[in-house]
Amino acid sequence: MSGPPYDEFEPVIGLEIHVQLNTRSKMFGPEPNHFGDEPNVNIGYIDTGQPGSLPVINKEAVKKAVNFGLAVNAEINLESTFDRKSYFYPDCPLNYQITQFTNPIIIGGEIITEVEGESFTFQIEHAHLENDAGKLIHFPDFAGVDFNRSGAPLLEIVSTPCMRSPKQASAYAQAIKAIMEYINSSDCNMQEGHLRMDANVSVRKKGETTLRNKTEVKNMNSFFNMELAIEAEIIRQIDFYTQHPDKDIQSATYRFDLERRKTIIMRTKESADDYRYFPEPDLPPLVLTKEYVDHLKEDLPELPQDRYKRYRDTLQLTENSAMQLVNDKQLSDNFEEGLKICKNPIAFCNWLTIEFIGRIKDTGKTLTEIGIEALQIAQLVNMIEENVITGKIAKKVADDMLLHPGKSPEDIVAANPDYKPLTDTSVIEAMIDQVLKENPDSIEDFKKGKDRAFQYLVGQVMKSSKGKAPPEKVRDLIKKKIS
Repeated sequence: MSGPPYDEFEPVIGLEIHVQLNTRSKMFGPEPNHFGDEPNVNIGYIDTGQPGSLPVINKEAVKKAVNFGLAVNAEINLESTFDRKSYFYPDCPLNYQITQFTNPIIIGGEIITEVEGESFTFQIEHAHLENDAGKLIHFPDFAGVDFNRSGAPLLEIVSTPCMRSPKQASAYAQAIKAIMEYINSSDCNMQEGHLRMDANVSVRKKGETTLRNKTEVKNMNSFFNMELAIEAEIIRQIDFYTQHPDKDIQSATYRFDLERRKTIIMRTKESADDYRYFPEPDLPPLVLTKEYVDHLKEDLPELPQDRYKRYRDTLQLTENSAMQLVNDKQLSDNFEEGLKICKNPIAFCNWLTIEFIGRIKDTGKTLTEIGIEALQIAQLVNMIEENVITGKIAKKVADDMLLHPGKSPEDIVAANPDYKPLTDTSVIEAMIDQVLKENPDSIEDFKKGKDRAFQYLVGQVMKSSKGKAPPEKVRDLIKKKIS
């Protein structure tokens, strides 16, 4: 998206991220908070809006919300309150949602993350606790409602309008996901709807400081699709202002049509007055103590941004490698396990994220699901470092490890004579003599300072040995013979 008139406008983006907390029970009732069960089995009086049923605040949900606030350096509101948000829809049997409109539990906060190699700080406005709605399931001739999700605890995280591109919005959302996973507040399974994103989008002429009318693109559960949706909405708004420079765009709610790559209007935008907010009469204020908050702060685990800095500054991983690991907590935890025995963190990272992940990317599975342990990959890297096998042989061993999950690289090498390294110096020297005899021009080029000619000679010897000769030994012997 570039060129006139697009270069004249600046996007302004804010996100509302709904994260389902991984508590055992629901936000205001004792029913199981569990995905994947038969429809309408995890329901109770509160979930279905039975008269006289009274909500009780889930203590574990409060703890997980506070942990998030601490992780993003927010202010924890020691006395927050709940409100009723009235709306009428089949998936909401109470005809209202219990939320925190006027006095949320988390105020402020910031997300620091990398976007295309540059560090950005994004501001959070607030985050509040609320209960989820049920789920409408559409069939050819009718629609059904599954209330299993009704009442599930949600933390809605609302940013300020601080993002200026779809990629910034995606990086911010991925950082939120990583934090929630690292503090064990949510599994953030997007396929199961445990993390859903709404984007508020507007555009303005570059240099303007006021905000124009915004639209909201609802219920996105993929970072890639969210980038596409935001970009489509930015283009739509710029086109509108280009054709109607004296008009304001209408505030409305949209959905994203992936096939058409367009945002489609759903309804005109509601205001806060439409929801008839008022204090929740069945719940007292939620009161926390400073001692409680301080205790949770002391128990926070290593956060993704701290782990990223350690990977980059201490282990000397590249920015891309560090970010790839940190954004996938399971992969990063596997890396941590392997670090306990691995002698070369950089090589271990490359074998984990490039060689092994590259081999399984088309399967749709993780290494854990396939049965490959990070410790086994660390062992393979150590075997290369100790010259037990060459890098070329290691690639064949990696293939065998995927064919026989659970079998260690040591056992694979021990069982295959072809994987034994070539250690007999006289045999290696004979191969080198033959290669030098056949490539006099490369010898002359090397003597003239052409390093590529030397690498060619090494490659020819490695080819002759079928990758079994130790590369360092080959280099040393070639240099001695040429000199």
